[in-house]
Amino acid sequence: MTGTEPTPEDSGAKEHSQGLARSLFRVSLPRWRGSRYSLSKLFFNFYLLAMGSFVAIAFTADFVISTAQRGITDDYARRFMRGTITLIEDELFHHPRREWQKKIKDIDEKFSYNLGIVERITLDSKLTPSQVIKLDAGDIAIDHDGDIMYHRLGTSSQVLVVGPLASNRNPELKDRLPLELRLRLLTWSLIGVIFAIALWFWIRPIWRDLEALRQTARDLGDGHFDARSPAARTQLFAPLSDTMNSMADRIRQLLATHRELSCGISHELRTPIARMRFALEMLSETEQRDERERLWAMMEADLDELDQLIDTSLTYARFEREAPQAHFSSVKFAEWLSDEVDAVRLLGRQLEVVVDTGKLPESLFVDLDRKAMPYALRNLLRNAFKYASKRISVNAELVGENIQIHVDDDGIGIPPEEREHIFSAFTRLDRSRDRSTGGYGLGLAIARRVLELHGGTAIADASPLGGARFTLSWKAQQ
Repeated sequence: MTGTEPTPEDSGAKEHSQGLARSLFRVSLPRWRGSRYSLSKLFFNFYLLAMGSFVAIAFTADFVISTAQRGITDDYARRFMRGTITLIEDELFHHPRREWQKKIKDIDEKFSYNLGIVERITLDSKLTPSQVIKLDAGDIAIDHDGDIMYHRLGTSSQVLVVGPLASNRNPELKDRLPLELRLRLLTWSLIGVIFAIALWFWIRPIWRDLEALRQTARDLGDGHFDARSPAARTQLFAPLSDTMNSMADRIRQLLATHRELSCGISHELRTPIARMRFALEMLSETEQRDERERLWAMMEADLDELDQLIDTSLTYARFEREAPQAHFSSVKFAEWLSDEVDAVRLLGRQLEVVVDTGKLPESLFVDLDRKAMPYALRNLLRNAFKYASKRISVNAELVGENIQIHVDDDGIGIPPEEREHIFSAFTRLDRSRDRSTGGYGLGLAIARRVLELHGGTAIADASPLGGARFTLSWKAQQ
């Protein structure tokens, strides 16, 4: 279970992994690089959109309110002007109708707004049907556009015209509209300035967060996988920053796994392929039946080894890449453990394999993933089969809330400084490449990944039998 020295193939695998990641990032980077908006441009675009929407909403609300209040205003104006119009009408009725035009001019000079008399028929095109009805009924009709009031003089065909109320004779009324306009402009200007200041201080940290995220994405796209997004200044981008950093960590982990698998498999493939090439050369040169059968058996064993290597590597890669969700089910633990050990007992050949569940409570049920957990237990047993001399012991106990499985052997044991390192992929303690004991260094790595899936751990220690002890520990009730 030792590591391997880097080779040119290792460097090529590393460069291939980084190149693959860079190409994946560069697919999305052009959109970032082609949208280098300045802070001022972003600010003005957002300001114009927000302020324009705000003004449109305000004017719409003002229009709706004014329209709703128009009926109330009209009633107030009629009550306010009814007395004046009645007095003017009475004064005109004290004179013959032919003198009304001259009389209205005399009265007009005494009022601050215009007075006049027109024929009823001339108003059909100026007034709405509802205003015409009011006029013919003897009521006061109001033209809002011209700010003019109309009142029919008795039953005659002539109509008294009062207005426009904002005439040149009344400077106060004349200046009223421009004054209101100036006040509105001043008010909206102050609102716009205050809103701009508030928006600037609000959008500036957002822009900084966007710039930081864009720079981090560019660095990752250029292959600098140590780049991380700084802590976001606003809560709006904090989840995005955390997600990008998690993504970068995950990519780095996947690249490390890809590189590790590529390097490890490239080394592991050499030995069986070299043996098969040698066996083929020997096969073509020998005519002896026994020798040919031996060489055929060697090549079949090498093919089996290649098949096992590929299957084990894919299993490890799947746990590294997908981080599958555990699907727990409750099992009667003592029976499950005995059945799993019996399923691989034949691989131990002449070794004594003992299962001890005496420390477990009677009829104990434990939650585990029935598809993944056998990977871990069987890999520990296969590892023990390689190194045990005569005896292997499998026992289980309940410690607090955790269930623990101990696999002990009487082999050579594991030095304390190597007990953590052996759970890394393609790591072996023995220095040889002998197929009978070498393995691929993936079994223990898979076991640890399975236990991490269960929220537990796999550790190595010294065994009471004199060899190595491997312990699987996880929470019994999930």
